[in-house]
Amino acid sequence: MTDLAQFIAGLPKAELHLHIEGSLEPELMFALAQRNNVAIPYASVEEVRAAYDFSNLQDFLDIYYAGADVLRTRADFHDLAMAYFTRAAADGVVHAEIMFDPQTHTDRGIPFAEVIEGLLSAMAAAEAEFGLTSQLILSFLRHLPEEAAFATLKMAEPWLGRITAVGLDSSEVGHPPAKFARVFAAAREKGLKITAHAGEEGPPAYVHEALDLLGVDRIDHGNRALEDEALVARLAAEGMTLTVCPLSNLKLCVVKDLADHPLDRMLAEGLKATVNSDDPAYFGGYVADNYRAVAEARGLSRDDLVTLARNSFTGSFLPQEMVARHVERLEAYAAG
Repeated sequence: MTDLAQFIAGLPKAELHLHIEGSLEPELMFALAQRNNVAIPYASVEEVRAAYDFSNLQDFLDIYYAGADVLRTRADFHDLAMAYFTRAAADGVVHAEIMFDPQTHTDRGIPFAEVIEGLLSAMAAAEAEFGLTSQLILSFLRHLPEEAAFATLKMAEPWLGRITAVGLDSSEVGHPPAKFARVFAAAREKGLKITAHAGEEGPPAYVHEALDLLGVDRIDHGNRALEDEALVARLAAEGMTLTVCPLSNLKLCVVKDLADHPLDRMLAEGLKATVNSDDPAYFGGYVADNYRAVAEARGLSRDDLVTLARNSFTGSFLPQEMVARHVERLEAYAAG
């Protein structure tokens, strides 16, 4: 392991942009398909990996939803999340804010309780085993109507004390944040934090809408905000956290090459960027892989890496006293 890779592996960090369904590795997909007697259109783990060779968001989403069909019981969701937490802990993650897509499951007849109780049990196990804390972000699927999001929010009511935030994901183009303004207002009234995917494939206007119409506390991705100088200045002035996902950007052709990735430009412009893995089973790497790949491609310094990790804590939804403790631990690591 190189000195840089070793430094990154030990760097205390939070992960703020992780779709738990997107951490479904082919081996686990096969095991769950057998356990639940679910037919999948692949004869081997190798065939699944070959199917992961896509070049745009929609092709990715097609296989993502097909893979999710093997998730049927709370034991499945527990095993899925525990596999992620095990990888994350090895990558130096001490806190994770994980998104889950209940509509992906309830629309095929899986009870909401099966999904969330499986995730919650894994979250408790990860804290006990690794000391890794976590929070849940309920994400609405933006290709579905706002009425479906309202129905999901209602379904979630018994567990709202265990859900930290709501998010917005799935197909971005053609589904602007404005489409979900009312349901996000309702979620905020219930005391939930707000985040939304904006400016990945969608234009800078979607970032403006996320800020002005949804009142987001955080922006997921946000790359295309760089096309709008006034927007960049606003994001910097407001200290808005961007949850950037380098290997995802490469796999989905948001950038053609990691050598072109704008992460260091974001930092230079005063943007509060963080590094995350998005859907690591599909995009070729967990969070430390993302740090390493973009650091090597863009020549990031150790100070840059510490800044990114610090941003991950200060941009989290943790209480301030916990943020302060994590930052103190990070600074001690950096000084050592």
